Amino acid sequence: MISIKTKQMIDGMKRSGRLLRSVHEELAKHVEAGITTMELNKIAEDFIRSHGGIPSQIGYQGFPYATCISVNDEICHGFPSKYKLKEGDILTIDMVVDLDGYLSDSAWSYAVGNISDEARTLMEVTEASLMKAIELVKPGAYFGDIGKFIEEYVSGFGFQPVRDFIGHGIGRKIHEDPQVFHYNTGRRGAMMREGMVFTIEPMINVGTWQMKMDDNGWTSRTRDGELSCQYEHTLAVTKDGVMILTNEGLND
Repeated sequence: MISIKTKQMIDGMKRSGRLLRSVHEELAKHVEAGITTMELNKIAEDFIRSHGGIPSQIGYQGFPYATCISVNDEICHGFPSKYKLKEGDILTIDMVVDLDGYLSDSAWSYAVGNISDEARTLMEVTEASLMKAIELVKPGAYFGDIGKFIEEYVSGFGFQPVRDFIGHGIGRKIHEDPQVFHYNTGRRGAMMREGMVFTIEPMINVGTWQMKMDDNGWTSRTRDGELSCQYEHTLAVTKDGVMILTNEGLND
């Protein structure tokens, strides 16, 4: 069942989302060759806690870190580690923040120094697919149209959307209804109503959409070893359209 959030809840999630965007902005200052992904995780966790938030992913179904950091062929749920970023890497940092009981979820992707033309195009297309899909969100629209649009858009560049992981509702819990697909399911799905809050989070691969799982049981990577990229925002359906809850910084 898809819950409808009150104005108070949406305002709380917006404050949480504001903090989350600021974490990403802080991380962007530190993403460079030589830093480890574990060091980035610590920067994120310290920033969240110092601003009164809680890194919600720690302990969620046993996940041990404040962030998921996925590098190059890792699709999602990458473990921070002693791996030192190298020139030409791309990475996605995905995290959930709890501020005063209200959750927000977003992922940004980052380039390490000079990256290949293919990697740059993948990042640009993935982000564009998210932002263009957000334009579809309004009362009376259908969730299935999001996945249909994203798949058609990215396939025009020769890319494929991941099918094993999807967007989701969010509120007091990290994962709620509805399921928000970023590929074409052939179904229109539920209709959007004012007060619904959910994520759109396209994960887009250069090659096949198929994945394989690391031994840690969390980290998913492309089966063919090609690059993957993800961007994500938390959104609220409003009377007139959509509000991006994770798109304002603390200093905006």
